[in-house]
Amino acid sequence: MKAGIVGATGYLGAELLRLLATHPHLEVGPVQADSTAGTPLSTLYPGLWQVYGDRVVGRYDLDALLACEVVFVALPSGLSQGVIPHLVGKVRLVVDLGADFRLKDPALYDQWYGFTHQHPKMLSESTYGLVEINRGALNGAPLISSPGCYVTAASLALAPLVRAGKIEPTGVIVDAASGTSGAGKDPQPSTHHAQVNENYVAYAVTTHRHTPEIEQATGASVLFTPHLLPMTRGILATMYVRPIGETSTQATLDFFRDVYRDDQFVTITDGLPSTRDTYGSNSVHIGARFDTRSGTLILFSALDNLTKGGSGQAIQAANIALGFDEGAGLPKVALLP
Repeated sequence: MKAGIVGATGYLGAELLRLLATHPHLEVGPVQADSTAGTPLSTLYPGLWQVYGDRVVGRYDLDALLACEVVFVALPSGLSQGVIPHLVGKVRLVVDLGADFRLKDPALYDQWYGFTHQHPKMLSESTYGLVEINRGALNGAPLISSPGCYVTAASLALAPLVRAGKIEPTGVIVDAASGTSGAGKDPQPSTHHAQVNENYVAYAVTTHRHTPEIEQATGASVLFTPHLLPMTRGILATMYVRPIGETSTQATLDFFRDVYRDDQFVTITDGLPSTRDTYGSNSVHIGARFDTRSGTLILFSALDNLTKGGSGQAIQAANIALGFDEGAGLPKVALLP
């Protein structure tokens, strides 16, 4: 099947190109990005040359996209809602890697994203692409909204426990740290090397856009604080929750192993997850510790924000929607060392 990419030269777009280069069923068709139109992909990302050669980035062209079976849209927040309504129902599948169709309540876009949603009725038509939590709804879906990176890390640890009634759904604390690629390709003062190097800082405290999405995905009320790490890829989320009833570290790990026993991209570890162990892969590592002294259950989740937290997960959801093997084209093993 031919797959088009809109917003193909941002970090998520480039990751889509990297992963789709080895996909057995999807062939990259039109590659579009207005900001870099006319530039060869190999100039922007020389590492893509072996597969894409001298292919030149095109401008947004709806007719070219309508000739595809699948379209991935990797545009900044607020922009994909101007593209996706022209594609849904006219191509077999649209996958939005942005935030425009994730939240079901349109008022949340005004509150958290600062724009008014122009197509609020379509919010109910999109299928949320957090595969391990919503796999059953993805088969044959025409529009998939792929989750945020922080949301994926937090929700895969929290959602099963909330749904099973094993933790209190209020007072949940999520502390998470991400590499700089999570801020996107466009340079910002806060992500310059001189600012990030040898530094560790919290940002968007109480105001981060992923907060309502975490709450929607987990059913919990959360206090979410993100941090910026001096590295390129990766997220480590540490979550503090109150268990309901008796629990232990081993009981929590056994619960996760049962929940995710059939999920090829989830690893439950007896140790403590680290970003290095998921680097470049579509895998997420989850761990837990119960502190008997304070009665607090501590959860850990690590993933690559561009792969499992972004483009890899989008492809994983697309694979299911299209009837392919869920893991087609996706790496399970992290880059080593």
